[in-house]
Amino acid sequence: MSDRNSGTQYCTAEPRGRVLVVTIQRPELRNALHRPASLELEQVFDRFEADPELWIAIITGAGDQAFCAGNDLKYQAAGNDTTLPPTGFGGITGRLNMTKPVIAAVNGVAMGGGFEIALACDLIVAAENAVFALPEPHVGLAATAGGLLRLSQHLPLKQAMGLALTGRRIPAREAAALGLVNEVVPQGQALEGALRWADQVLAGAPLAVRAAKVLVHHGLAEPALERSYPVQKQLPAVAALYASQDKIEGPKAFAEKRKPVWTGR
Repeated sequence: MSDRNSGTQYCTAEPRGRVLVVTIQRPELRNALHRPASLELEQVFDRFEADPELWIAIITGAGDQAFCAGNDLKYQAAGNDTTLPPTGFGGITGRLNMTKPVIAAVNGVAMGGGFEIALACDLIVAAENAVFALPEPHVGLAATAGGLLRLSQHLPLKQAMGLALTGRRIPAREAAALGLVNEVVPQGQALEGALRWADQVLAGAPLAVRAAKVLVHHGLAEPALERSYPVQKQLPAVAALYASQDKIEGPKAFAEKRKPVWTGR
């Protein structure tokens, strides 16, 4: 994959070492997405998943005002096809089995589907001017791209219901206080903050990071330890870790008092 921007009109995908920075490029519409944009993003994330040289993705929006304002309602109102790809809104909200971590660099408004994209990511770094909401009830819709389902996993029931039923907007600081955001950074620095988090993740072995992600989700799906604990090492991502060269490299580097050299194999 020498040119990851080739053929894309509504987003860019820029590799930075092991990190792929995906930027939604519809700033004139506050980075709202329509079906063609979601199809492009699906292709970008398909390639990211398949590329062994890329270990983390960051998704953000062009400019410093909007991450993604959600569904392009004008496009929908014009009678266009709004069917989502199997991988969901933005090519990511329905991508339930991706083991590589994804970070949302929320640089502004994250409304509706934009909030759903952020919730589908593993980490969220938000600029101070970021605003989150699922306002779909106000336009006669529901957040069916996973937002309402994930909201109840992220928040206590009454907090989740408060956001779901009112569609109210919450600023970055409140989102962080609720536990929805990992870090709040100054306006214009969301991507830089996300890249710092990516560097911290890259310090670990990539297969170990993927196994950790899978195990956390496994615990969510099956919270009863008497059922989840005995089978954890049978999960493909965990089995791949324990069969890897990096499992040997980690203890060896520790014993030799040097930094490990991870290969992802």
